[in-house]
Amino acid sequence: MNDERRLDAQLDAARAAGALWANRAVESRAAALAAFSAALLREEETLARLATETMGKPIAQARAEIVKSASAFAYYSEVAPHELAARTQVLDDEFAATIEYRPLGTLLAIVPWNFPYWQVARAIAPALAVGNAVALKHAPITMRIGEAFERIARDAGLPDGLLAALNIDEEQTDRTIGDPRIAAVTLTGSERAGRAVAASAGATLKKCVLELGGSDAFVVLADADIEAAVRTGIASRFQNTGQSCIAAKRFIIEQTRYDDFCSRFTHAAAALRVGDPFEEATEIGPMARVDLREQLDRQVRESIAAGARLLLGGHALDRPGAYYAPTVLADVRPGMPAFDEETFGPLAALVRAANVEDAVELANHSRFGLGATVFAGETDRGREIAAKIEAGTLAIATMLASDPRLPFGGVKASGFGRELGPHALFEFANLRSIRFRRERPTTT
Repeated sequence: MNDERRLDAQLDAARAAGALWANRAVESRAAALAAFSAALLREEETLARLATETMGKPIAQARAEIVKSASAFAYYSEVAPHELAARTQVLDDEFAATIEYRPLGTLLAIVPWNFPYWQVARAIAPALAVGNAVALKHAPITMRIGEAFERIARDAGLPDGLLAALNIDEEQTDRTIGDPRIAAVTLTGSERAGRAVAASAGATLKKCVLELGGSDAFVVLADADIEAAVRTGIASRFQNTGQSCIAAKRFIIEQTRYDDFCSRFTHAAAALRVGDPFEEATEIGPMARVDLREQLDRQVRESIAAGARLLLGGHALDRPGAYYAPTVLADVRPGMPAFDEETFGPLAALVRAANVEDAVELANHSRFGLGATVFAGETDRGREIAAKIEAGTLAIATMLASDPRLPFGGVKASGFGRELGPHALFEFANLRSIRFRRERPTTT
């Protein structure tokens, strides 16, 4: 754990490095981000194994996460020079104005363990591109990954201290948010954490972006391709052992296809390979912590007690590590934990909808609004239904995933603000307008 003197030194160093970084030309910063991307790819295997070792991610998925994280730095290295170029516009015969994009200062980035590289990359790549420094508070179990980012930043040519890995607890984090050397805050985490960070940031009038929990709906209409929906639903629900904010969690199926979907989905879930996360073929590894497994088991047991049917799993596995069997519950309804709460583990909740209108109502019957997926017979029909769902990110007949090129974030209790896409460059930028008198052409 950081002592106060070390934390103080890190924040001072970030501020000093940030001043140098902000005054670099955007093209220079972009080149450093490209070097950051290349450094991640060079160390792909070492970094992937570190994720598997610290939080149990299956090794093949860990490698894919490194590649995706590198793509975020590469994306912003490409688009930042154009997007952040100052723009001048004529206001009238007498005045013109320039709009420029300046950094805010040092961003405090609070990130979780479940995607320990991607969560960092999508938060800090656009912030660095615009010229901010970053103080990175990683989850305790993945602190070594935060330290790896700090080292890679130096190797990529970023100024020493520009990216600082903070090893601080909740109380220190709250105080750090209020520190005048911190200009803004971004958090990916739980609803509880989001409320606490928003309150602290609001008390000191600091901008924040929150990407919080989700209970994403996966809507399957009667005319959908059931085989494709099952295949995509399995990948979406059980990626990262189900420990994903945007994993499909509530599968809402029109009643004429409900029994068929339940049967096919359960069969596919039963075939998932559970095993050592260091083995290449493993699809389901251990959950990150025992307490998280206990929380998931409580949600399963209470849902069954309330009337849900257990089709598969529903128990911890008797092997070293926090393993939980891939689990499928049918006949899940509002009022059950599997419907109302975020479920963070290998649990799929299957919900029967009377018709299309009922499916939309069930999808929106949630305090969360991060993402949703719609499978329908035709894309236009899928778009029509998706437009009625309250979520920040939607997918039609494909797996929902964050993409460096597209804005990402939620509504309702899933947070506010956006990561990724060109939009993210402006979340932590001072959009400064400079109005001036136009020069008159001289006459001779």
